[in-house]
Amino acid sequence: MRKRSTFGSLTRRRGLIALVVSVLVCTFLWTPTASAHGTIVGPATRAYQCWQTWGSQHTNPAMQQQDPMCWQAFQANADTMWNWMSALRDGLRGNFQAATPDGQLCSNALTRNNSLNTPGRWKTTNLGSSFSMHLYDQASHGADYLRVYISKNGFDPATQRLGWGNLDFITQTGRFAPAKDIRFDVQTSGAYRGHHVVFTIWQASHLDQAYMWCSDVNFG
Repeated sequence: MRKRSTFGSLTRRRGLIALVVSVLVCTFLWTPTASAHGTIVGPATRAYQCWQTWGSQHTNPAMQQQDPMCWQAFQANADTMWNWMSALRDGLRGNFQAATPDGQLCSNALTRNNSLNTPGRWKTTNLGSSFSMHLYDQASHGADYLRVYISKNGFDPATQRLGWGNLDFITQTGRFAPAKDIRFDVQTSGAYRGHHVVFTIWQASHLDQAYMWCSDVNFG
């Protein structure tokens, strides 16, 4: 009788362990999808450009000389680059300006991403007066809309932190259905030259989540 009881107890225990392991595995597999988001990959945002260029060689001492803005960002908090897809805030209800102080636009007012607000010689993407933007959305959330701004002539990204008063509103898109890749064209007046910041707001469709980024560009 004791042997049967012990055997039954072991069987039940093994079954319980298997159930717990199964739940943990399912949770682990679900987590990346649930936490995946996106960013503007063209023209590349500051965090994405740093990750794309230096993610696989972030300990390379050459970064300090070749790309000092990415270097200071990695030194401040490497998670800013590793989580380039997660620069979001919940529940802003479209009150972007009221909820985001001047000087904190490039970080979306996230303390962990504050290095992205630092003025300097960020690497730029060459653009013409008309250009295409590319949102890569890992989880295919879709968009209620995207807003695009460009820093005003006279604003110097190398020496100034970006504020709302430094921006020209360019366009707001309509809705986009859920997709991993969302592309749309932007037309400017052609009055911009040199280093500017393209500031983008993505209002995601699945929840009230707002993403804000700075992309450094060079208008020829």
